Amino acid sequence: MPATWTSVPVSEIQPGAIVRLRNGMELQVSRVEQAFLGRPNMVAFIEDTSRRWYKAPMPVDATIEALVPA
Repeated sequence: MPATWTSVPVSEIQPGAIVRLRNGMELQVSRVEQAFLGRPNMVAFIEDTSRRWYKAPMPVDATIEALVPA
């Protein structure tokens, strides 16, 4: 089945997920850093692959587009 982009609560994203940021950039989540910069209302999604390293912080109560099986 093809996967589709779906709006998902940030709090539900787990490592391995593929997410699309507001700027359209897609990343594969390798790690989820809780309480980003000591702030319990923030998380950071980290992509750490052979292709690149990238960290995207965001509010825990936000939603994000994620690629999920149809």
